[in-house]
Amino acid sequence: MSEQKNKKEKVEHEIEKEAVEELQEVEQEMHTVPEETATEEEVTLTEDEKRLLELEEKLEAAEDRYLRLQADFENVKKRNIAERTANQKYRSQSIAEALLPALDGFQKALDTQSDSEQMEALLTGMKMVYGQIMTALEAEGVEAIPALGEQFDPNYHQAVMQDDDSSKESNEITMELQKGYKLKDRVIRPSMVKVNQ
Repeated sequence: MSEQKNKKEKVEHEIEKEAVEELQEVEQEMHTVPEETATEEEVTLTEDEKRLLELEEKLEAAEDRYLRLQADFENVKKRNIAERTANQKYRSQSIAEALLPALDGFQKALDTQSDSEQMEALLTGMKMVYGQIMTALEAEGVEAIPALGEQFDPNYHQAVMQDDDSSKESNEITMELQKGYKLKDRVIRPSMVKVNQ
């Protein structure tokens, strides 16, 4: 972070330095009057006028270049701020993506039927751990995408099967095969679903 700041400060300093040097050169050239003899006064006047016009054009070009460099620098600064904001907003994405297979495993284990008291105790412990993981992820902005009973939305759902149930609405999701997740407004993984025709 400080390395980027140092680079930005260095670029800004170089831009300002170049612009100031160019302006100084042009101003010096404008104030420098070549020595002329009295007999060449008429010719010198037109040459001086040409030289003055030339120097004014150079000054105008240098000022224009300075303004463009300053605008470019401001654009780079704005772009860096936008990138930092996006990086901060989505900083949890990689860890959330890495945890998705584990969450799927937890979900499958929790969906199993318990046939003994021991198994019921194990499932209760797993539910607690799963709940803690989901609470931590939700605190970072990760949440499950609602699917079952919802209308199919290609931005959030991936249809892998079709259903033909007359008691359901068209495009209604009838089964969720794999849970989908999003981080704030960005989809990490779409829900894999079965959709009614």
